[in-house]
Amino acid sequence: MINVRGLAALAITPLLQGKGSLNYTLQGALNRCEEKDRALVQQLCYGVCRNYPKLEAISHHLLDKPMRQADKDVYALLLVGLYQLLEMRIPAHAAISETVEACHQIDKSRASGLLNAILRRFAREKDDVLHSLQDLPEIVFNHPDWFIQKLRHNWPENWETILKENNCQAPMTLRVNLSKVSRETYLDFLRAVDIEGHPSTITDSGIVLEHPVDVYLLPHFQEGFVSVQDEAAQLSGYLLKTQPSERVLDACAAPGGKLCHLFEINSEIQLDAIEIEASRAVRIQENLERLQVTANLVIADASESNWWDGELYDKILVDAPCSATGVIRRNPDIKLLRKGEDIHALATIQWNILSNLWPMLKPGGTLLYATCSIFSQENERLIERFLKAHNDAQHQVIDASWGMERKYGRQMFPQQNGHDGFYYALLTKA
Repeated sequence: MINVRGLAALAITPLLQGKGSLNYTLQGALNRCEEKDRALVQQLCYGVCRNYPKLEAISHHLLDKPMRQADKDVYALLLVGLYQLLEMRIPAHAAISETVEACHQIDKSRASGLLNAILRRFAREKDDVLHSLQDLPEIVFNHPDWFIQKLRHNWPENWETILKENNCQAPMTLRVNLSKVSRETYLDFLRAVDIEGHPSTITDSGIVLEHPVDVYLLPHFQEGFVSVQDEAAQLSGYLLKTQPSERVLDACAAPGGKLCHLFEINSEIQLDAIEIEASRAVRIQENLERLQVTANLVIADASESNWWDGELYDKILVDAPCSATGVIRRNPDIKLLRKGEDIHALATIQWNILSNLWPMLKPGGTLLYATCSIFSQENERLIERFLKAHNDAQHQVIDASWGMERKYGRQMFPQQNGHDGFYYALLTKA
């Protein structure tokens, strides 16, 4: 059986190749290890991703030349080893020997000598290596250089705080189904099973837990009393202000959290949901079934119209595909997977979706645009372009205490022990 370090490296390797996501690759690794080892596999994978810019800079310093593309699995093992020596309390000799042993288990025995030498050198010279690299942005801020430079340009007064918060662990936040139970009552349910939490400060439905727990330990989770959702994401349901009998569209609906919240707020709406990926639509259906509600779920591309029946919508939620740079705390593999050139490509997709859905909105109707991005190219600048190109589109100011008011919409940054980075803009049709 492949040891824990080997399993972690096999989960990280596809990410180094620009494939998949940690949520997917980690699950494969967890399925192959014993129950007692799962927490360590998860810690190694998340730790390497969260510290990837720093670990990459260290590895480049220690290696004479970059490893071949065919040896990304060996490089993943090197990162796993460096992470243990840098951030964990595992004795150096144990971390090194177990990591080197994994070379033999993944059929890369020829690399064991190199890996052993590099890890032993770092264990001996760690302080000197870190001192020599101390001025590198990747070491100081633990983010890719392109990300740091773009963030400084976008938010010259906030960029350092954002980077700091990105490196922290996000809290586990719940959304209470207020159609079934009050938040106060659900807090009592939590106290009864020794789970500590406090009310969200920005939504009536949110509870922030002091410590994360398995969802199946949450009282009445299976009965749909509560869901896991960041408090910033919960705002969409309140901002859309649906009314009974309104026809509502949730575009790009996976995994279904915002969709289900719309039903919890108003069960009498007529709700259509579209999602481009059939595999992600499975999650939507699971959430709908758990909450015992039904939506017209269609596998379709929101930038195309071949799925539409021609009947106009009163409200449209566009939770657009984006860089996810506001949720790095929860998805640290973004530090590996996202590239600077991706932002322009994503903005093009967002534009195409908005332009396609706008004709489907009734005059007097409302469209809520949302991303979990902190880059203005995907947010306020995109909305400004859209308003200039559509004379019948009007920007509605969001009057709120949360986030930062912009010329168009409101921008939220990740907060310690609080919400993720998010952007919202409200548009109405003349």
